[in-house]
Amino acid sequence: MFAAVDLGASSGRVMLGTVDGGEISLTELTRFATGPRERPGGGLRWDVGQIRDSVLAGLRLAGTPVSIGIDSWAVDYGLLDSTGTLDGDVRCYRDPRVDGVAERVSAVLPELYAITGIQHLPFNTIYQLMTEPPERLAGHTMLLLPDLIGYWLTGTIGAEVTNASTTGLLDATTRKWSPAIVSRLGFPESLLPALRQPGEHVGTFESSSVVSVASHDTASAVAAVPFASPRSAYISCGTWSLVGVQLDAPVLTPDARAANFTNESGVDGSVRFLRNTMGLWLLNECLRVWDVPLPPLLAAATRAPAFAAVVDPDDPSFFAPGDMPARIAAYCARTGQPEPPTRAAMVRTILESLALAHARTLRTAARLAGHDIDFIHLVGGGARNSLLCQLTADASGIAVLAGPVEASALGNVLVQARAAGVHASPPPAFASYQPCRSRTSWQSAADRIGL
Repeated sequence: MFAAVDLGASSGRVMLGTVDGGEISLTELTRFATGPRERPGGGLRWDVGQIRDSVLAGLRLAGTPVSIGIDSWAVDYGLLDSTGTLDGDVRCYRDPRVDGVAERVSAVLPELYAITGIQHLPFNTIYQLMTEPPERLAGHTMLLLPDLIGYWLTGTIGAEVTNASTTGLLDATTRKWSPAIVSRLGFPESLLPALRQPGEHVGTFESSSVVSVASHDTASAVAAVPFASPRSAYISCGTWSLVGVQLDAPVLTPDARAANFTNESGVDGSVRFLRNTMGLWLLNECLRVWDVPLPPLLAAATRAPAFAAVVDPDDPSFFAPGDMPARIAAYCARTGQPEPPTRAAMVRTILESLALAHARTLRTAARLAGHDIDFIHLVGGGARNSLLCQLTADASGIAVLAGPVEASALGNVLVQARAAGVHASPPPAFASYQPCRSRTSWQSAADRIGL
């Protein structure tokens, strides 16, 4: 048995993975909220103390697993002082402190993409660190969230490479911290801990080994994709949609930079060539405001007229928490479109817009990677949404294979099992969706707002 700690930006879970005859079965031991909170004086923070306590409670339900692995969302970090104590809060990537920082870094490091191959996102770790007073970084060690939880379990310090690759501080070619970036931006060398590879033994928690898995949740999710062909693409769909292909080497061309694609490290030296697009965040925020369950709305959305409106999910107005239905209505007014007349119509608008964003990103990935795409594997929580899966197939003109849902936890367990010498394989997709709607209508919808 293997325990997988899988932390998402809205909820976390501790799963127990059992391998029997090469097949993995997962049992959810506990699930808990992780979402950021507004703190007095402003700013969004993660309650990492509560997250740690929830993880510990879940692990105590696991008995004595062979090992424990931890994965989470990327880029956010804590700072340990010289005594090994967490210094201050762990800020959320949606905190507005990073506004304008990327431009400052570009002025100093115009070749940043050529070194890191990382998509420009304003909340990347490199930009967050630039907001810290230099005296706060001196004498401190940065730990990304899975490494911080691992430190609290084992007392050992390190940085797992798949998550480290999201920071904007790792050289995409050498898969090591970039001395040029560290020195040019004035970061102390002691800030960045030694790197670890997926499958390395980290330490011990009680009587179980703690293993460094692919600790970026997307890296774990991709490790669990049952690729139907070498030219399959993937969409890891949750709060964000991570849309791309798996390659043997990074793509660091000017075209890749202009398209804002990222080259993140994967298991066994692979490269996750992908682009972050907004995922189910828009829908989840609408549900929070409406305070209604999703299944009846999805059923009604399936029957709602197509293309009542189209939005760009990556529009900056949708990024922060807030009244998402009002923001979508404002976007429609700003772009000369009617507001979706019902909640079901708004849900369909969101899902059609996500499908268009998926299709656009996949077309670009295929062009930049130099090969066509045969299948799309849609994994993560979005795989449960049959309407989104079908719309993605329709918008892209490519068959969508749905599942597994708990892809991050499965990938987490797969790496642990391999480290323990136990053979295991990812489960197959559980549903297939064939494109069945005219591409002409989709292209017309995309043309409304330049998707």
